[in-house]
Amino acid sequence: MSDLHTRAEAAGLSRHWQDAKGQDQTVSDEALAAILDRLDTDIGEPVFVSGELGQQIPLPDVCRDGAARLTLEGGEIVSVSIRARMLPAILQPGYHRLEQGERQWTIAIAPHRCPVPPSGRHWGSAVQIPSLREGGGAFGDFAGLASAAKALGRAGAAALAISPVHALFPADAARFSPYAPSSRLFRNVWLAPAGEPVADTPALIDWQSAAPDRMRDLRIVYDQLDTLQSQAFERWRAEGGERLELQARFDALHAYFHGRDRASGWPDWPEEYRDPASETVARFAAEHVDAIRFYAFAQWWADRALRDAADTARGNGMAIGLIADLAIGVAMNGADGWSRRGELLNGLSIGAPPDPLGPDGQNWGITALSPFALRRQGFAPFIDTLRAVFAHAGGIRIDHALGLCRLWVVPDGAPADQGAYLAMPFADMLRILRIEAHRANQGRGAIVIGEDLGTVPPGFRDIMAKAGMLGMRVLPFERDADGAFLPAETWSEQAIAMTATHDIATVAGWWKSRDLEWRAHIAGRPVSPDDSADRARERTALWQAIGNGAPEPDEPAVTVDAAIAAVAETPCPLAIVPVEDLLGLDEQPNLPGTIDEHPNWRRRLPDTLDRSLATPEVATRIAILKAR
Repeated sequence: MSDLHTRAEAAGLSRHWQDAKGQDQTVSDEALAAILDRLDTDIGEPVFVSGELGQQIPLPDVCRDGAARLTLEGGEIVSVSIRARMLPAILQPGYHRLEQGERQWTIAIAPHRCPVPPSGRHWGSAVQIPSLREGGGAFGDFAGLASAAKALGRAGAAALAISPVHALFPADAARFSPYAPSSRLFRNVWLAPAGEPVADTPALIDWQSAAPDRMRDLRIVYDQLDTLQSQAFERWRAEGGERLELQARFDALHAYFHGRDRASGWPDWPEEYRDPASETVARFAAEHVDAIRFYAFAQWWADRALRDAADTARGNGMAIGLIADLAIGVAMNGADGWSRRGELLNGLSIGAPPDPLGPDGQNWGITALSPFALRRQGFAPFIDTLRAVFAHAGGIRIDHALGLCRLWVVPDGAPADQGAYLAMPFADMLRILRIEAHRANQGRGAIVIGEDLGTVPPGFRDIMAKAGMLGMRVLPFERDADGAFLPAETWSEQAIAMTATHDIATVAGWWKSRDLEWRAHIAGRPVSPDDSADRARERTALWQAIGNGAPEPDEPAVTVDAAIAAVAETPCPLAIVPVEDLLGLDEQPNLPGTIDEHPNWRRRLPDTLDRSLATPEVATRIAILKAR
């Protein structure tokens, strides 16, 4: 083995990987070298050890046999005897401290499984918050989410899933994708409720005008805070500490340089502003106290409204409540990249290797937490991220859950197929996830759903199931080796059932080939006869699995009803029907691989959910869900 290959293996880079067709692939030496040049592989001396509840725990090599002091998280101090570098079993989950001489380690002990869903079988929906019509604004917000949760809860839903609400770039209206956030530790302040109802809002959100208007309206709310509100805000701001201060400073700096120079992010700022600890940044903060306070206020206002939405969901009968979404990474030029650069993979983007849906591979243009930094810092960045997304949620969905195990990393500027898989500290992260899931939801616990779609390594879903993570089973993808749709009763009990996701066609849109029409339109051609014939065969195959008779392509409503009935009949503990399918809509929220060609994250729903749920066709679908 060459020195390059030895270094790659030590860093956790896989030279060999298997593609979606099961064929073996090899990463070029050039790609390995380029990735290694960008990795800071120093992990320092071990400071973090994770283990299982009630089992002996292997300790680092530097730990000696003999006596040691263990301080349990609750404060109790016990003496322990270490033998063969094994710590005796601990019967209390949580984060404990082991001390031996001058050395100390955090000992994280995980419950056996993530919290289980409420007993029985339940249904819920999924919404894109900006699409909501509640409140009459130019786009939906957290107050509208509360109204939607109230309507769905009263209709019998146990859960309401939402796309990520991570902090974006408040001054840049072009950056509205929820999956390329500035920070995963704070909120998207555009979703903070403010302003008066708008008459005759269009079917598509005009972010270029709507986002600045929302920031203007938030400023009005800020300027009109009364004494009690100001005091509550200042207490919350003090609790947020340095982390909140850095987020607010970033947003103020970004607004300043974006307005002055159209700077996209901190790498475009003058060099003296790129270090958050610089004297220049401190001087900026002293000269822009009110602007920074405003951005901190916007975070408070948004977080408070999200909390109210979660309380409304639970208060209206939702057994689970809101299911939050954890994006896999962040934009490197955002707040986390500026203030927490040492926690991230620098000079690398994450994505996916070539597969049938992306023959050239995918570069998502975002970065992720570094596995080496996680070990250096005792996994604090991951714990902080989980606590931010678990806050106010009765469950979370982990986008691209495979990223807990490995990431496809691509050197900045290189094609997406010139990447490699980088191993993540999966066992440690999975144990931390179980600890935090049990502590979430004000101690009631929160369910964990992992997006396990696409190419999944053998055994990954088994590990998820053993840890109590629910997978995702989505109707169009549930097929056997010959392409036939699987009967509902054969779906996994260790997953949620869905008719669709935000990234694929709605049931009605798929039935009418709306997705094929979009792809053809973007390519500047008509839908090919082969694609039309393939879809006709797929329609017949789907209908054989879920219905009777033969609906026509222009009659999707019957198929929507049958699809909802199918996911409701699976043994899955939770069926999620996106609101687009509940309403029988043709268009999907997002078309992967597009930016401006398709109106991603811009579509509004046709009416408020309260009125929509009362229509006969939607009421029938809800009755199907409740009955089955």
